[in-house]
Amino acid sequence: MRAEKPEPLTRSQKEQLVTELAELEGPRRAAAVEAIKTARGFGDLSENFEYHAAKNEQGLLERRITVLRDRLQRAVLVDEEAVDSGSVGVGSKVALEDEIGERMDVEISSVGGVSPDSPLGRSLMGAKAGDEVEVAAPSGTWRARVVSIGR
Repeated sequence: MRAEKPEPLTRSQKEQLVTELAELEGPRRAAAVEAIKTARGFGDLSENFEYHAAKNEQGLLERRITVLRDRLQRAVLVDEEAVDSGSVGVGSKVALEDEIGERMDVEISSVGGVSPDSPLGRSLMGAKAGDEVEVAAPSGTWRARVVSIGR
C-alpha cells in the first residue's frame, strides 16, 4: 500500500533513513535469517515457539524495510537555505509555551520528531516567533505561543 504523497526531508533526515535502511538490510536481516535457522533445529515447527517468534521478527523487519524504501522513494529534499528561517518549516526546532506556561521543544520532522502532518505540525507550519497557534488534537483543542524557531 504505497502512499503517493511526497515526503519532505532535510538532508540529515534523509541520511538517517538511509543509514537505518542499510542496517536493516545488512546485519539485522542476516541475524533474522540466522535466528530462524537456529530455531528450526529445535524440533517440530508446529509447536516451536522460537521458530514462530523468529519468523514474526523477520516479518516486522521486512515491513520496516518496505516502509523505509517507500519513504526514500517519495523523499523530496527541503532546501534548508531557501526556507525562511523566521517561520516554521520541515527541520525547524521550535520552542513553545502552552496556555498554562509549560514550555515544550519540538522538531518538525517525520524522522524522530513531530510530523508536519500531525495536528501540532500542521498548526506550526509557517508560524513565526510570537505567533499563537491553535492545535486541534484528538484529545481536544489547545493553544500555544511560538517562543523561538531555530534550525
